[in-house]
Amino acid sequence: MNSLKMIEELSNAYGAPGFEDEVLLVGRKYGEAFADISEDSIRNLYFRRKTNTGNKPVVLLDAHSDECAFMISAIKPNGTLKFISLGGWSANNVSAHKVLVRNQDGKWIPGVVAAKPVHFMHGNEKNQPLSIDSMVIDVGATSQQEVEEIFKIHIAAPVVPDVTFEYNEQTEVMLGKAFDCRIGCACVLETMDNLKDADLKVDVVGSFSTQEEIGARGAVVVANTVKPDIAIVFEGCPADDTFADGCDSQTGMKKGPMLRHIDMKMVTNPRFMKFALEIGKKYNLDFQEAIRSGGSTNGAPIHTSNHSVPVIVIGVPVRYAHSHHCFTAMSDYRNAVALATEIVKALDADMIGSF
Repeated sequence: MNSLKMIEELSNAYGAPGFEDEVLLVGRKYGEAFADISEDSIRNLYFRRKTNTGNKPVVLLDAHSDECAFMISAIKPNGTLKFISLGGWSANNVSAHKVLVRNQDGKWIPGVVAAKPVHFMHGNEKNQPLSIDSMVIDVGATSQQEVEEIFKIHIAAPVVPDVTFEYNEQTEVMLGKAFDCRIGCACVLETMDNLKDADLKVDVVGSFSTQEEIGARGAVVVANTVKPDIAIVFEGCPADDTFADGCDSQTGMKKGPMLRHIDMKMVTNPRFMKFALEIGKKYNLDFQEAIRSGGSTNGAPIHTSNHSVPVIVIGVPVRYAHSHHCFTAMSDYRNAVALATEIVKALDADMIGSF
């Protein structure tokens, strides 16, 4: 499996919440060699290991396919487009960036997020904080009619950042969009590829779940569909090493994947966590531990599903998640995949029952 090419294709795919179809096409391309693939109407994609028996405990490997994006909410008479956010954007990260708007024919139209130019500000306007509802997207039109008839853009059109993947071979650092959580999607695929010929005591199901950025909605359906006995959730987690120092930094790039003990919506199963940490040490893998007072992942709905499910989150550090441009390191990705692979190999019914 060409990991770098796969990550590039996943990152470049356009997948606003509810519009993840392009990401699924990439998943199908790389997953068909080792999995039976299906999807549901919310567009969750399922990868069932071809050698699953149906009578072993089920391990779920999950990552979300959507990215922080926008949606057109109105077209102004002057041809600019009002929009809403899909996901947890900070207004400071939105203005002056290029975006792509999907029109009625499925064509992606380039545009720019615009705020009031400094030349026309008065008084204290220059010092006022930006808000998303004060911005517009400009596609170069001059009227509502032009937007609708020439550009063929209508309300409810999805909008994504216009960013193309890059890779620095010397530092092995990737630059692109949507590593939250396309880097996790790559982890699902490569972990399952690693396990395709393994003699396992568990069945394995992978999932690309949808709409995580607007409430982990797809993961609710995944949990009810797969009914896993245990789960690993991959995430492109926010790296804090450029804004935190010393012991305050718990998610640094090139320091290994992050295993989080707690966030706003889940206390990680401590027994499963202890097992995962021991596996990481046994195989001399780099990893980090984190305590998070905010945020959440697909682990939240999965761990409370059915009769409860032991869940850990393996997070690949992503600098500037929830913005147009992100960095992530290949070494962190490799360690995340290696950790998940060895965890699954070591699981059996008795071990899962002890969690």
